[in-house]
Amino acid sequence: MTFNFNLQLFSQEKTEKATPKKRQDSRKKGQVLKSPEISSAFTLLVTFSVLRFWIPFMFERLIGLIEFVLVNLIHTEIDFTSALQLALLAIEEFAYLFAPIGIAVMAIGIIINYLQVGSLFTTDPLKMKFNRLNPIEGFKKLFSKKSLVQLVKSILKISAIGYVVYLIIRNHINNLPDIIEMDFLVALLKIGDTVLRVALLSGGVMVFIALLDYLYSWWEFEQNLKMSKQEIKDEYKQMEGDPLIRSKIKERQRMMARRRMMQDIPNADVIITNPTHFAIALKYDQNSGQAPTVIAKGQDLVAQQIKEVARENNIVLYEDVALARSLYKVVEIGEQIPFEFFKAVAEVLAFVYKVKGRAVNI
Repeated sequence: MTFNFNLQLFSQEKTEKATPKKRQDSRKKGQVLKSPEISSAFTLLVTFSVLRFWIPFMFERLIGLIEFVLVNLIHTEIDFTSALQLALLAIEEFAYLFAPIGIAVMAIGIIINYLQVGSLFTTDPLKMKFNRLNPIEGFKKLFSKKSLVQLVKSILKISAIGYVVYLIIRNHINNLPDIIEMDFLVALLKIGDTVLRVALLSGGVMVFIALLDYLYSWWEFEQNLKMSKQEIKDEYKQMEGDPLIRSKIKERQRMMARRRMMQDIPNADVIITNPTHFAIALKYDQNSGQAPTVIAKGQDLVAQQIKEVARENNIVLYEDVALARSLYKVVEIGEQIPFEFFKAVAEVLAFVYKVKGRAVNI
């Protein structure tokens, strides 16, 4: 004789995809798919893109501001009030010049983070976790796979950006003598244009690296979320409830329903029996215009309990094997009897009301 066991059920190896509940719980804890490289790369690219078109205007305004300040210093007596006015003017001008850059950086940061994470507010990452203070765990993180990946990414970024800078400098090195002979402001603009070109190309390289990093972050995120078969089984138990507890709850519900049913039996007009296995309690209100209703029914032991309560309350027990069996199978508690039982039940009620000296009309 051989026995087959599914040993995977006992394995703690995380081989299964995360369930929706696991993903939702992780999100509540702030564990979401997010690549910091995406945010930094796009922020850098957008910042220098704005500067590429904004710097000429900034340069003109700054030259104008400097000229205005110098003229006022020469032709105006400087006192506290005039100095304060010049300072406020300079602050206002600088705010005007740098506000578009700040707004662009803030906007791209919000947009990129929202595209990655969506709408999420949680304080769980801010909670104090004492295991983070463990020096042994901190030492392990220094030599973990994640640290190695970060090191590789840093080397890749430095190498790629360094190569871009090298290419641009190599292509412009021959123009260096011309720059030396240029007017100072023209030379400054020329150098600034070259620096911006380096920054934009570097930003493009960083975006490419960030996209690769996002793919890796997605893979790592999915790996970290994976669950073992036992974890899925435990989660199912937690969501659906332990089978033993569920069975006890259902049993208690059945007991409560039976107790309410027994409390309704004194209101019955007749108990139809077969006579030992089934008992059906019927109630009929002639003034309601509705058909007779089954207010209690039972089989075997419950049937005996129904008949015992009926005897205690002087309710007529009427024996009809076929009718009792049919009503038990077809009609549920609280339902009215179907049309095909009207004639048979009318005869039963006629007998009961005759015994009680009343008339019946169905």
